[in-house]
Amino acid sequence: MNFTKLLVRVQTFFQIVILFVVGCQVAVVAQGASNRSAEKASSERLVLRDSWMLQSSAKIQADGKVISSLNFASNGWHRATVPTTVVAALVKDKTLPDPFFAMNLRQFPGVTYPIGGNFSNIAMQPDSPYAVAWWYRKQFAVPASYSGKSVWLNFRGINYRADVWLNGKQITDSNQIAGAWRTYELNVTNALKPGAENVLAVQVFAPTENDFAITFVDWNPAPPDKNMGLWREVYLTASGPVAVRHPAVVSKLDLPATDSARLTVTAQLKNGTDHAVNGKLTGQIDNVKFEQPVELAANESKDVTFTPEQYPQLVFANPRLWWPAQMGKPNLYPLTMTFEVNGKASDQSHSEFGIREITSDLNSVGGRAFHINGKNILIRGGGWTPDMMLREDSQRLHDQFQYVHDMGLNTVRLEGKLETDEFFDIADHDGILVMAGWCCCDFWERWSRWKPEDYEIAKQSLRDQMYRLRSHPSLVMWLNGSDNPPPPDVEQMYLDIEKQMLWPNPIVSSATGKPTSVTGDSGVKMTGPYEYIAPGYWEEDNPQTRNDRKQCNPGGCGGAYGFNTETSMGPAIPPIESIRAMVGKDHLWPIDDVWNYHAGGGEFKTLNVFSTALEQRYGKSGSVEDYASKSQMQTYEGVRAMYEAYSRNKYQSTGVIQWMLNNAWPSMIWHLYDYYLRPGGGYFGAKKAMESLHPIYGYDDHSVWVVSSQYEDAKDLKLTTKIYNLDMTEKFSHEDSVDAPADSTAKVFALPDVEGLSPVYFLVLRLSDSAGKLVGSNFYWLSTKPETIDWAKSTWWMTPTESFADYTALSQLPKVKLKFSERTERKGEETVTHVMVENPSKSLAFFVRLKVDKGMHGEEILPVVWQDNYISLMPGEKRELTATYRTSELGTEKAEAEVSGWNAQ
Repeated sequence: MNFTKLLVRVQTFFQIVILFVVGCQVAVVAQGASNRSAEKASSERLVLRDSWMLQSSAKIQADGKVISSLNFASNGWHRATVPTTVVAALVKDKTLPDPFFAMNLRQFPGVTYPIGGNFSNIAMQPDSPYAVAWWYRKQFAVPASYSGKSVWLNFRGINYRADVWLNGKQITDSNQIAGAWRTYELNVTNALKPGAENVLAVQVFAPTENDFAITFVDWNPAPPDKNMGLWREVYLTASGPVAVRHPAVVSKLDLPATDSARLTVTAQLKNGTDHAVNGKLTGQIDNVKFEQPVELAANESKDVTFTPEQYPQLVFANPRLWWPAQMGKPNLYPLTMTFEVNGKASDQSHSEFGIREITSDLNSVGGRAFHINGKNILIRGGGWTPDMMLREDSQRLHDQFQYVHDMGLNTVRLEGKLETDEFFDIADHDGILVMAGWCCCDFWERWSRWKPEDYEIAKQSLRDQMYRLRSHPSLVMWLNGSDNPPPPDVEQMYLDIEKQMLWPNPIVSSATGKPTSVTGDSGVKMTGPYEYIAPGYWEEDNPQTRNDRKQCNPGGCGGAYGFNTETSMGPAIPPIESIRAMVGKDHLWPIDDVWNYHAGGGEFKTLNVFSTALEQRYGKSGSVEDYASKSQMQTYEGVRAMYEAYSRNKYQSTGVIQWMLNNAWPSMIWHLYDYYLRPGGGYFGAKKAMESLHPIYGYDDHSVWVVSSQYEDAKDLKLTTKIYNLDMTEKFSHEDSVDAPADSTAKVFALPDVEGLSPVYFLVLRLSDSAGKLVGSNFYWLSTKPETIDWAKSTWWMTPTESFADYTALSQLPKVKLKFSERTERKGEETVTHVMVENPSKSLAFFVRLKVDKGMHGEEILPVVWQDNYISLMPGEKRELTATYRTSELGTEKAEAEVSGWNAQ
């Protein structure tokens, strides 16, 4: 997988016609049969994206009837591109400054909530500019070809309530348009003017503290508008009398065999007329066809289903299975659904689906294990967040999936932030699993305050998301709650909808270990930690709970076992370049309130716990550069230890989600790569841990293990183990011949006690195949001073370290002058820089970082996929590493490699 392929995937097979009307650009997309979306209607789509106007209702005297007329003048309004929230539009047109720099956001009008507070649970002040409604207005031309057709106005997301007007007519109001996670398709046939200019006006109201809004919990601050606005795509589609929507295929295998699949096909039909319609719904998968007659009452919507019992052609022999990328190829099939009236196509949809079956069960320690097509899979993932202002960026989306793939993660978790259709399309094609569900810590879990309308909004929100997500093979599970399971009546309401919607995947009551009276044990846990924790935590046992794994909430048992839905080794201080961009030159050092503002909320408003551990373990930092460098080391070893422990302990461990994968804004905590897409120590610690054939050191038993994450046997491997002192004196050497069966873990041997070790020593593990090719490796820096955990003081967010390892002797490493050379190959849209780096000295070159810059001393090229980074080179060792990036990021500059390191000159 590479950037060139990603760029190709961004392109579609669509034919795009651009209409220039009144100086604005309107895209009419006639879509071919080979698109890669879960659902794209084949009828014309008029995307209402550019040249919107935006203004506060406090500055407007007119009503919706007037605003949606051609004669209304929007002088002095803000220009906007939809989708956009209100604040995102004001930032884009420079009305507001960059909210991501330093503490600019605190100066925004309407930002009055406490630093670290969860704004979703706090009422807006009456004088906030966003306590009143804002108007979105769009003038556009409608093709004459829409005449005589049913025309549908689609809003893929409105936050939170809205009144909708078209050409002076009110289409619907805020009693009907309510819910950030609803999708809306409105029949506007009678209000639209085909072949003429039209005006759409939408009055949007922000969510309150008693609404199912969009919350970032304690991850980052929230914008002052609470992300009000048209935050997802708006478009028109035209069809005949009946439209085809939400096609999906549910597949069942005769497990453990996979040579036969039974397919159930379903789609929603919508009658856009005021009279009954008789017709025929037909479907086609490859060369397999099926059909059935359907009658729809006036304005009726109906789900129509084809089962393999009724249609035996839906039993597929030897199907091309969809697999996660780790396990195989994510094969997809095309599905075409057509509704015909009197032999003429009324509407047609083209989509893709995967044949696969995902099952789950509880293991011996109560952990929920997952199986894809009958094979075990250890879930290893990260928690996802969208941009803080919900801005969409297709290229950035592809870049982040490239990072997920490069690290070797197989899963992304969405806690309430249910992403765009494009997100799920990419996941389907790339073979990345998605763990989705509702969010915590706001009105979604304030069930005692729900009113009858809230139950209805929650019900419709779930129904809309089930329609949207059920067709994607990447969806591995759905969580009906996050930090708490729903009460019995709400859980049953959810389950009834999921059953009705033919949801094909496992359903988990919440992300916690709290059982329910409806579905029993969840099989997952949410025991933390989220704050800094020593690497040994993941493999050690809490002596207070060793004999009862279910008594681990709060505080955790340590030990990687079961399925942890969100956990982390704490803050992830980014590399120095990102710190400079985030806080500015006036706040670089020492750590101050600007740094802490870019930490988290709640219990995570400072970096104190991480910084204390860093000083105790690596010594006091004398500068921001020193602090940033040491932070990469501490994060590398912490993230690596977490993933390695879960891998080593499979399948007593069944899954782990790093909290988090990415950030919604520039942040000092919880990420594997930062907001600027700059990978740091945590990224490469995770990538190292995810090697498909991987030697591991056990912090708990001082043993060496070999873990296979691939699904084929590897025989006749050679494992070489060496221990070195700080001065590179070899203290131990051992070789073992090992086999690594598919998807296995095995203890090879226990390290003996070694006399005469320096305070800091190094463990080097190398795994080679029968031809001598290196297939896995690891490099640990270890301390002779034991690092111990204070289990008795555990809380829900952290378990303190009682005594710290001592790595201060690393400062005694002699300075090393590295040699390096580079060559760059431009391959069309993709460029690869090869860096050969050599340690010619007799000392260790420790924690060496490589960059590729835009010219000498220029900015680092980002995003970038490094073969490896933050490496250590033994005396005389030479390595060639590649960096892959988009050619456009380099521009006309020459690529210049930059090499630095802990003790490099």
